[in-house]
Amino acid sequence: MHILQINASARRDGANSTRVADQITARLQAANSGATLTLRDLAVTPHPLLDEAALGALFTPADARSPEQAARVALDDALIAEIQAHDTVVLGVPMYNFGVPVQLKSWIDAIARAGVTFRYTATGPEGLLTGKTVYVALARGGLYRDTPNDSQVPYLKSVLGFLGLTDVRFIYAEGLAMGPDAAAKGFAQAEADLNAALA
Repeated sequence: MHILQINASARRDGANSTRVADQITARLQAANSGATLTLRDLAVTPHPLLDEAALGALFTPADARSPEQAARVALDDALIAEIQAHDTVVLGVPMYNFGVPVQLKSWIDAIARAGVTFRYTATGPEGLLTGKTVYVALARGGLYRDTPNDSQVPYLKSVLGFLGLTDVRFIYAEGLAMGPDAAAKGFAQAEADLNAALA
């Protein structure tokens, strides 16, 4: 097993989503001797936004790119190669204003590349990042699971599935800002979700 853990919180220390992601990774390592781990903390090394310069670089033929354009595309290439090389992905995802953090969106923008991680066919798009399992550690201050206010899960199911990542297992830690008792219940629920996901 080759595990890629992506911490998407803007916080380097004390992030609840990282806490849950760490627990997932620890359980996977305990159950799979010899498992390798690559850790990418997007608070420590944030990926640049997909802006006009980045789009220009990506749509310029490789042999015509300026040194600056080549360097920018190489940053995305590294993230693509990284996820291609791993069979298990652990995402630590806090909820910011009902959505995913910009740090995670930038990572998704980097790995979603036509002809590399997905392609268009005569019958529609086809994801190319197949044969992988994704565990998503969701940390929320309130209670959003299975409600219309949970925009994260539908979005992540859609975008990950589009890339071929269809085995996605969600672990929920919710109510973390609703007092100590609610937080304890939230982390206990995450443990129960993880047990179910690993069963």
